[in-house]
Amino acid sequence: MQNSYNKQELHILPYQERWRERPDETRQPVRKDVGAKSGGKREMRIRYTHIESVDVRFLIFRDDVEKGILQMEKRLFTSECVTNGHPDKVADSISDAILDQVLRQDPNARVACETTVTTNFCLICGEITTTAQVDYPAVARETIRKIGYVYPNAGFDADSVEILCRIHTQSADIALGTNDEVGGAGDQGMMFGGACTETPELMPLPVALARALSNRLTECVHSNDLLRPDGKTQVSVEYDENNQVVGIDTVVVSIMHSADFEMSELRKYVREGVIAPVLAKYGFDIANVPHIHINPTGNFVIGGPDGDTGLTGRKIIVDTYGGYFSHGGGAFSGKDPTKVDRSGAYMARYMAKNVVAAGLASKVEVQLAYAIGVAQPVSVRVETYGTGVIPNEQITALLRQTCDLTPAGIIRRLSLRQPIYAPTAEFGHFGVADRPWEQLDLAPVLKELAGI
Repeated sequence: MQNSYNKQELHILPYQERWRERPDETRQPVRKDVGAKSGGKREMRIRYTHIESVDVRFLIFRDDVEKGILQMEKRLFTSECVTNGHPDKVADSISDAILDQVLRQDPNARVACETTVTTNFCLICGEITTTAQVDYPAVARETIRKIGYVYPNAGFDADSVEILCRIHTQSADIALGTNDEVGGAGDQGMMFGGACTETPELMPLPVALARALSNRLTECVHSNDLLRPDGKTQVSVEYDENNQVVGIDTVVVSIMHSADFEMSELRKYVREGVIAPVLAKYGFDIANVPHIHINPTGNFVIGGPDGDTGLTGRKIIVDTYGGYFSHGGGAFSGKDPTKVDRSGAYMARYMAKNVVAAGLASKVEVQLAYAIGVAQPVSVRVETYGTGVIPNEQITALLRQTCDLTPAGIIRRLSLRQPIYAPTAEFGHFGVADRPWEQLDLAPVLKELAGI
């Protein structure tokens, strides 16, 4: 029977089918319209087990595959990042700047600082128990100024923004289980850390590129008066069937700008001054990237907190691995290191990175989990995705043997009672060489104990 539909346009067809329940072997081929304008029909075979309801599946014709019409979908993984002028990152930066100011005066302070920003308004709230004397609004204004929101009448600027504070002390009930005598975790929850060999910093390539692009945009904002601080990046990386990098498929960059920056010039500037050098640093040529989108919607003049409300802790995937590894759900910014959402995630990254650096695996995810008020983790798990040279359980045992995983032990090992947190909100938490949790001092110890 002649078919009138265009095979080049119609490869995979969605369908709905209602069947009565019957054994697989009794099901017969059926005929169904496939959307041909002339009403043409063709025979197809359908197999699935759930019956007596409407199900949606995808239909692939065997002769399409045999004739090479149907192409395999690319194996792509995508991660995004944002600049420090993104509204959520403005909030993160203020929270971490306040944390640093408190820790400078009182390293043992308990801090859980949340910030929200919107048009000409900033709210600082949360729980802070400290002997430090900090002018919270002044810290917020200086942070906003440093980010680059300094243009009057733009909807959000450091000098005119209204700032309101609602800070109180930590709950006495929580403090009972987390004081220095008890040393328990500040909350329950699970944290993940990951590492792999896709980049020199042992981070997944998609998020490493997205982060590098965002950081380059931030640099450009401070050197080009026509750019504004709010920006986003996204990178899609192609992998082969063995999960090895094939190349870069898509790069997306959006950057806030002055109305005086002509769009064609902006796109040329970003392509040549941002995308090309970042890709080259990681060994890729921009000419080989098939899809590049720069400010794809056109003008991006209204942005920052004037365009979208920002809130602390709303960029948890950006702050970690871009979705490549798991996430426990807890945010980082504004939290002192007794909060295991932060310190536990840093420790998990430290352990995962050192496992990879020791050559015990090429891809590792470490999970920690805690109960509030309990010092030791309730679970430790290592997953090497089949890349480990020794069993996962043995790696787990080595990490328990070499690392004190109590909150106090993590704080000591990584020297976390220091004012080191504002740069994490600005340039990223992981993959940055000077972060304490990025050091590789554990790798030779693990390698020796593993006997490799």
